[in-house]
Amino acid sequence: MRRTIGSLGMLLALSTQIACASASASNNAVIEADERLAGLHQHIEATRAQWDIPGVGVAVVYKDEIIHMSGYGVLKQSESASVNSDTLFGVASTSKAMTAASLAMLVDEGKLDWDDRVIDHLPWFALSDPWVTAEVRIRDLLTHRVGVGRMTGNRIQFMPTASRQQVIEQMRYHEFEAPFRSRYVYSNVMYSVAGEIVAAVSGQSWDAFMAERLFKPLNMQRSNTSITQFADGDSNIAWPHQFIDGELVEIARRNFDNVGASASVNTSVHDMAQWMRLQLGEPGVYNGTRILSEDVMAEMHRPQIATGRNDRTEAVRAYGFGWALDEYKGFQRSQHGGATDGFNTSLVLVPELDLGIVVITNTFSTYMHALVNDIVDRMAELPSQDWNGEYFERYNAQYERVLAERLEIEAARELNTTPSMPAEQLVGSYHDQQYGEVKVFKNENGGLSLHFWDDGVSILDLEHWHHDTYRAAWRNRAQREKFVHFTRGRDGKPASLEVTFTLRPAMLQVGIYPTPYYRDVSFKRK
Repeated sequence: MRRTIGSLGMLLALSTQIACASASASNNAVIEADERLAGLHQHIEATRAQWDIPGVGVAVVYKDEIIHMSGYGVLKQSESASVNSDTLFGVASTSKAMTAASLAMLVDEGKLDWDDRVIDHLPWFALSDPWVTAEVRIRDLLTHRVGVGRMTGNRIQFMPTASRQQVIEQMRYHEFEAPFRSRYVYSNVMYSVAGEIVAAVSGQSWDAFMAERLFKPLNMQRSNTSITQFADGDSNIAWPHQFIDGELVEIARRNFDNVGASASVNTSVHDMAQWMRLQLGEPGVYNGTRILSEDVMAEMHRPQIATGRNDRTEAVRAYGFGWALDEYKGFQRSQHGGATDGFNTSLVLVPELDLGIVVITNTFSTYMHALVNDIVDRMAELPSQDWNGEYFERYNAQYERVLAERLEIEAARELNTTPSMPAEQLVGSYHDQQYGEVKVFKNENGGLSLHFWDDGVSILDLEHWHHDTYRAAWRNRAQREKFVHFTRGRDGKPASLEVTFTLRPAMLQVGIYPTPYYRDVSFKRK
């Protein structure tokens, strides 16, 4: 959760951070080579403290030069080790543009085309509609226009210990959220499909291809595609944090390998600066060597599907291949965010200014957007605007609004009710064709628990809510909770377990509910 910081506490926090700025600058070897960024280091230290963010990494590329690069704060709030430009963070969905670039290399080599059918490269691929299965093209995967959406949300994984192919194969039971190619429907799993096409065409895993063909030539020496690839003894890795029940806490790292091509890259701001250099200036050229052709670079940054309008300017937003495309104060931007357990990334390119900015934090907020806008204004020499103040005020207002909605849900709870079926009857296995199996079992405390997918990690403990509804709390606190309820058959015995999966919470800091985007799944008693 977020609460507005008291004025005295804020002044003390800000003065302390500003006093430490010069020491932090020397520790992190700050690069600040443009007078337009004068004072940026102190601004970041102060605003980071205001937002209660343990660690931040920032890099700014301008005309193929890194003009600001530094770490701020700490890797882990309970320890003193500092973030620097080589600190590894999980950058989540900014991985998508890298997957698109991997496919672009194969397009350049004539090994595939953007409009190839998926089944021509992955014959086992299938969706619930046979005609759509036969028609889905690589372009559809990369632009989120297949019509299938999220499975269990960004932060709650679907079948986390299953292979990528197993997860993809479950999509043949997925009900479409929208008709094929009718509109933008964000789907991590379809990017996982794109990664498997890289593997099928190249003969290498997506992970190996990324390491050899992208990270190595771009001098992204710290980058990898899985937390399992962290080197033994490497201590320069940020730890994820999350606001839970009003307190900022350290949370466990989680493995996102089974949707790797959509979200699993770990990298540093130094390495992201190299990635941005590839996009800017002469797109596709890095240190004088052409990595990707002009044609594929243009195609990746070309609007492929409209996604809506800008909240402030009414300009049309669109999506390319792993890039969200919009306008900021008359400048065209290519950008993407990345959000996963305890990490948040904003990467923004402004080609007209030959400018790229990346901000990565080790907790979740909207801070990055305020900082990015501030840097663009400085570099474009636009009138100063208090972006940090605006975003901070909006963030706290949203928190209060969403918290009120959550309290309304909790106030509607009917007290002193009892379940219609005893706990012993509820124990057993329940099944859904797409979502697989969930077991209800008696836990060590005598209560009921759920175990999804028999994977040893996806376990929740049940708290009776009212009637036959329970609130289920994940044992991994970062995953929060969900509502489930049991139905009875004509024989009076349990017929199904109804599970509400939150696909996107209204505000994570408040909790997994309320939510405007969810899916109800009915697991039938076996």
